[in-house]
Amino acid sequence: MSIFSDNLRYLRVKNGLTQQMIADALLIPSDRYRKYEGATDPPLDCLQRISRYYHVSIDLLLSFDIRRVPYEDLLQLEENRILLPITVDPAGENKIEMIPEKAQAGYLSGYSDPEFIESLQHVSLPFLRNGKYRAFPVTGDSMPPHKEGSFIVGEYVEKKDYIVDDKTYILITKEHGIVYKRVVKNDNESLVAKSDNTIYQPYEIKYSDVLEVWRYACSIATKEFEQDDLGVMSVKDVLQGIREDFSALRTEFKQRNT
Repeated sequence: MSIFSDNLRYLRVKNGLTQQMIADALLIPSDRYRKYEGATDPPLDCLQRISRYYHVSIDLLLSFDIRRVPYEDLLQLEENRILLPITVDPAGENKIEMIPEKAQAGYLSGYSDPEFIESLQHVSLPFLRNGKYRAFPVTGDSMPPHKEGSFIVGEYVEKKDYIVDDKTYILITKEHGIVYKRVVKNDNESLVAKSDNTIYQPYEIKYSDVLEVWRYACSIATKEFEQDDLGVMSVKDVLQGIREDFSALRTEFKQRNT
């Protein structure tokens, strides 16, 4: 817990607070708080109160020395619930970090690590100004017309209440990794993730498995669209044509047998 205790001391000193002031805010004795700046591990409920008090995620408090990056370069979200690592340019504009396919596995463990985020390549899109954006690679063929190797740029979603049914989202999950799907809220406990390519079956993702949610903002294609590519509408047209042909054959069969 040395990183945690160092972070705790750093945050207190930076904010000009005394140990007694922090202890009072956390509703614990001051001698108990002093132990947390030493070598004692706080219980979970106290750790949550510390996280909310400083508006810093528990992941950052426990795993990253926040003295190593400018504290102001962490994005403070609405309602002061968490601090999300981002990168900014000299003018203070948010950069759009690009998560290459080979870095997907690393993102699952480094999404809250400012050093990892800072190491990523980035782009700037002038029409995406308000909000926090990040670009994730497309894998597989489950979401046509987006081809493998393209990127989906997503806008960070802070609350599950902001998720809109039948819109597409990048979901960062513990079990399924990084997925781009059309989403429907199943209940207060889970989402249903659907592919636009109907050969793939929908599946359930529990909210407890979700680390981050990014709403579709735009896409960056890295391969030229070809005329023989079957997009979603083309697939629907083909299926509709098959239904009409089958219906016509059935009608003809009945007529011949009457």
